[in-house]
Amino acid sequence: MKTRALLVSLLAGGVLTLSAAGPAAADPVGTGGPHGQVYRHGRSVGVKLENSTITLSGSGLGKKSDGYRVQRPCWYEPGKSAEDMLQSQEQVREWWFRTHPGGTEEDFQKFLQQYKDKVGQPGKWWTPAYNAADPKGMSCWTGLDGAVWVPPGTTPPAGITVEELLQIARAALTVPQPTIKLNPDAKSYVNLDTWLWLQGMGAPTRSVTAALPGVMSATVTAKLDSIKIDPGTTKERAVVLEDCGTEGHPYIKGGKMTCGVTYQHASIDLPRKVYVLTVTTVWPVTAATNNTGAGPVTPFIYAPLNNAPVQVTVTRDVPVGEVQSTVRG
Repeated sequence: MKTRALLVSLLAGGVLTLSAAGPAAADPVGTGGPHGQVYRHGRSVGVKLENSTITLSGSGLGKKSDGYRVQRPCWYEPGKSAEDMLQSQEQVREWWFRTHPGGTEEDFQKFLQQYKDKVGQPGKWWTPAYNAADPKGMSCWTGLDGAVWVPPGTTPPAGITVEELLQIARAALTVPQPTIKLNPDAKSYVNLDTWLWLQGMGAPTRSVTAALPGVMSATVTAKLDSIKIDPGTTKERAVVLEDCGTEGHPYIKGGKMTCGVTYQHASIDLPRKVYVLTVTTVWPVTAATNNTGAGPVTPFIYAPLNNAPVQVTVTRDVPVGEVQSTVRG
């Protein structure tokens, strides 16, 4: 039978955060607050870990997210041993009496008994964590018990899996948002080759590792593969060349354009009198996992990641005029 009590997160500086849940349990992190956060204010995507021991690291943090979402917004994570959990619960004595007016020492000892019963047994207390970047994260979290006892080598219902750890790493994975460079730069003209390349790309490979220290880790890696060009109009009005490699090709005097657009009609008849050029960078994603927390990361095939590259788009206005000539008799 599920016990209804209060989940206690002992945060840094002794601050308590309370939430309706199952057996009372101390903060699984032990240092207070989330260990890994990747979330950009003003965006609706990303991952923000709360009450989690998962760490996030790698070169793919903090740039442009493509909107990938973690499928489940809350989960259980392996936490303290029976002895450590009992010690942490003994330390909430003051809080317990403050939240249980009229409670006696005998009542408090009954509260501790659920943790005393596990001392000496192999296993760990698993505690709930959630993705605060998901609007459903908090409500999902409050529906979980404050702690569940799990024997070694098993995963409880709603316990985090290596696949979900991969999803967290994937949601945290970001790539640079480049700047479109053109030649001619300020304005192009009908039938004039407009060379295109990207600036600010940096390293062509970005990765993120999500790890439960000593338990398992998952790494996703995005490698820049190609760019796609949308001239902002139909084939009848523009010819696109997409032999661009990964970053396009800067203008070379006397060279032949292989990456860019040749507009065949002026933009005077368009809204704002410009073409809106869009460039999309394509970063295929691969995944690897390590289930033991020790040794090298081993390859792991996870189709939802491998089949969904990171794609980031940038746009630029391109005014296109016509060369006027005057013929005198």
